[in-house]
Amino acid sequence: MSGLFGVISKSDCSEFLIYGTDYHTHMGSEYGGLAVLDKDFSRYIHKMSNANFRDRFFENIKELKITKGIGCISDLDEQPIYIKSNLGDFCIVTTGRIENIKELSENLMGTGVCFTEFSKDYVNMTEVIARIVASSSSIVEGIKKVFQKIKGSCSLLILSREGLYVARDYHGRTSLILGKNQDSIAVCSETCSFTNLGYKTIRDLNPGEIILINQDEIKTLYEGEKKKKICAFLWIYTGFPASDYEGINSEIVRERCGKALAKRDKDIKADFVAGVPDSGIAHAIGYAMASKLPFRRALVKYTPTYGRSYTPPSQFLRDLTAKMKLVPIKEIVNGNSLVILEDSIVRGTQLKNFTVEKLWNCGAKEIHVRPACPPLMFPCLYCNATRTNSELVTRRAIKEIEGKEIENIDKYLDYTTPQYAKMIEWIRKDLNITSLKYQTLEDMIEAIGLPEQDLCTFCWNGKGCKGCGNETV
Repeated sequence: MSGLFGVISKSDCSEFLIYGTDYHTHMGSEYGGLAVLDKDFSRYIHKMSNANFRDRFFENIKELKITKGIGCISDLDEQPIYIKSNLGDFCIVTTGRIENIKELSENLMGTGVCFTEFSKDYVNMTEVIARIVASSSSIVEGIKKVFQKIKGSCSLLILSREGLYVARDYHGRTSLILGKNQDSIAVCSETCSFTNLGYKTIRDLNPGEIILINQDEIKTLYEGEKKKKICAFLWIYTGFPASDYEGINSEIVRERCGKALAKRDKDIKADFVAGVPDSGIAHAIGYAMASKLPFRRALVKYTPTYGRSYTPPSQFLRDLTAKMKLVPIKEIVNGNSLVILEDSIVRGTQLKNFTVEKLWNCGAKEIHVRPACPPLMFPCLYCNATRTNSELVTRRAIKEIEGKEIENIDKYLDYTTPQYAKMIEWIRKDLNITSLKYQTLEDMIEAIGLPEQDLCTFCWNGKGCKGCGNETV
């Protein structure tokens, strides 16, 4: 998942653009990019490994006096993409994931379209989207065509001479929120980018909504859809604690998740509660509130040079980040029984090798792990998270229990069944921990506070949305 920020201003907005985009750094780890429009378009892209966004980009635009710009922190592709077309010049940034990207790119190449942004394995998603838009009669019709053709999700910003076009994913899986300050109108993926820049949130875009922002107005070009399928993981892990989605703050949701886990954990005997930094902290605080156990920091994150261990594209980089960033405090851990709150368990390798092992080595007496969401059972089809069943520790457990890979895993989805209990016990042993208890889907949804039909819970129960080609697995 990538983070987007765009701004249209009556005066110079270079600092708003730099800092607003920078506040999305937690959404990606590979590339940062800006596109600005003065008399002409200027585009800048930098690799983000071991560097922060601000330092990379200040030199690029400090001499410019700009009033229009878009920015992106990308988890995979280099962007923005700059296109010269019959619709005029424009720059585009996107977030999401397209399952049928190969089919779409091959169809475009069959019509004579050439791609310039690609690797050995794939064509740049943002360029594919740009080419689809450019092949239409207008930018608005091009965006609608994107929504019709893709299987997956896509939110986007397009900077053109007419203004800033903004479109939220047709099913609302990723967030786009409007904000306004004295001189400018902005749009972001994360509302934490608004707070210190003086923006007041106006509203979330509707799923599929298309708007055009100019210096004096926000014009709705397509109202979008009423039905939503917002990624529930935004509140559980992906989003920043100070960000709101649909008016619901992610830190508060995480506290409620921790409280729900504690209420189902009445017989636990432990000395204190700790969270795996950073996103596990709020879950742990909520657990401590409800259980009356003290909250202590058994693990601390070395923040300056290590970001999220979930976002790097390779397992090697994910493991390296996890190993280096978390530092245990032996004086707190030694001789104690710990309840450890984690946002989720995906592959299980980082928790096992770089968290649990460190705690045992520091003299932990018992380690009780409580993930704040249900077991992840399906690879994500809508954002760049897990790609295959084999990546998931749950699927490895099921394969070991069944002696083979099976298609129908319904009995493992229900936490009241013997099969579910066997799966959890297999994972507990594999992680080498004292006990393991996951959040229920019902409690997680209640903690978020939206109706279940408004949330995408595909990675937990395999239920997609009608009309996007991903109803079930």
